[in-house]
Amino acid sequence: MSQPDTEVRPSNFIRNIIDEDLASGKHTSVHTRFPPEPNGYLHIGHAKSICLNFGIAQDYQGQCNLRFDDTNPVKEDIEYVDSIKRDVHWLGFEWDGEIRYSSDYFDTLYGYAVELIEKGLAYVDELSPEEIREYRGTLKQPGKHSPYRDRPIEENLALFEKMKNGEIEEGKACLRAKIDMASSFMVMRDPVLYRIKFASHHQTGDKWCIYPMYDFTHCISDALEGITHSLCTLEFQDNRRLYDWVLDNISIECQPRQYEFSRLNLEYTMMSKRKLQQLVVDGHVSGWDDPRMPTISGLRRRGYTPGSIVEFCKRIGVTKMDNTVEMGMLEACIRDDLNQNAPRAMAVLDPVKVVLENYPAGQEEILTLANHPSDESMGSREVPFSGELYIEAEDFREEANKKFKRLVLGKKVRLRGAYVITAERVEKDETGKVTTIFCSVDLDTLGVDPADGVKPKGVIHWVSAAHAVDAEVRLYDRLFNVPNPNVGDLEETLNPESLTVLPHAKVEPALAGAEAEKAYQFERTGYFCADSKASTAERPVFNRTVGLRDSWAKIAG
Repeated sequence: MSQPDTEVRPSNFIRNIIDEDLASGKHTSVHTRFPPEPNGYLHIGHAKSICLNFGIAQDYQGQCNLRFDDTNPVKEDIEYVDSIKRDVHWLGFEWDGEIRYSSDYFDTLYGYAVELIEKGLAYVDELSPEEIREYRGTLKQPGKHSPYRDRPIEENLALFEKMKNGEIEEGKACLRAKIDMASSFMVMRDPVLYRIKFASHHQTGDKWCIYPMYDFTHCISDALEGITHSLCTLEFQDNRRLYDWVLDNISIECQPRQYEFSRLNLEYTMMSKRKLQQLVVDGHVSGWDDPRMPTISGLRRRGYTPGSIVEFCKRIGVTKMDNTVEMGMLEACIRDDLNQNAPRAMAVLDPVKVVLENYPAGQEEILTLANHPSDESMGSREVPFSGELYIEAEDFREEANKKFKRLVLGKKVRLRGAYVITAERVEKDETGKVTTIFCSVDLDTLGVDPADGVKPKGVIHWVSAAHAVDAEVRLYDRLFNVPNPNVGDLEETLNPESLTVLPHAKVEPALAGAEAEKAYQFERTGYFCADSKASTAERPVFNRTVGLRDSWAKIAG
């Protein structure tokens, strides 16, 4: 088997293990899997696992399965199944063969549970869930044996059959492994293997009313699929003992090995699907794909590209050490991507009108502007110009010091790709707000410096008023205002300025037909994309993906 291209990325401890396994002949091929639970949308933390599992399979010319860990029908939904399939595809990965479900193996899993009972290694317990927790003990105190632990094998088999047949109420019985109630690992203190749930399953319907637990299901599913390297995050490190115990005590040939790596912790966000769902249910966001959410679908809607997320996962690496990654690193990846690949466009977010008093009345021009300042292959576009324009309100001041290099009364500035203009006077409303700036235009400066040799110090963007398209612009920012929102009250850590809506933006005509999620750099403003849900040709809606610079780093500094 070919070895991975180690020049592409530095190796890591998992790749080192795989290299050793292949060199020693322990394995002749590599088979991984990505096993999400369909109880929510995938987030950026799952992207790390996707890139690791699918990436390793690609690099070693192996296989990677997509398997849904669908053992809890109460929390699962086909909506989540479909969203996960979309996300994996969107990131650029393909799973091998058909999609798998843990529920595909329910009959087989039941058979292995019966085998454990027959070997005296599992029993039906009638303690309540609260009593089971009480009997389990603490980290400092050993647990106590259940009074049902030593039931005869035949009685356990009969009771387990009654559980399967729906003859025992939910919560009145469960199947537990018989291991060691004094173990220093809590997971080994007679863990529950099956529980009763009278709930319809999105794959199996009402066939089952008992469902296996993750720790029992996962290792057997890995073995049935021939997984060679079962990769999971560090919180499952202790569970590896139960993973191995189950496989050691059933009649199954393949024995996969579990390896743990650190999960992704990202500043100003959270990686708990339960808490993310709370944000959705409580209405703090518009849904799982809200562009402020760290979900893959939210990042996609905001304008993140698959390449930027994959690159981010490569940069953070794979280790066994827990750490928290700065949000700036993720934002740097999308800036690097879009700076190179996003065409430029002009959009005025907070418009004020400019009247060029000496521009020929009724005249219009078509100017040709490059779509990218350093990539000629991206071509050019035609932009209309007329005697009335819109510029950003913040690009004008009646008076300013020398550091302000935009439009000032009595001073010159160049319009991007067009002429040099001079501000002559203003018109204001009753509140004193400037509503119109009257300017003169040097008609001999299209593409050349003024004849007097005095070059304006600033360049500002603009949109022709006669041709401007009305648009809504949504300025998205970090959803939380503290680096670690997992600590403290959820609502208190929410950033009240995570979304600012600008309803009166003016954009150049070419943006009217902007394709959803296609990235643009709005000159001097940031990177934006058309919203995949709200944007229309008649009234486009643009989401800010990220600013041109890291404003949070400046604030922190």
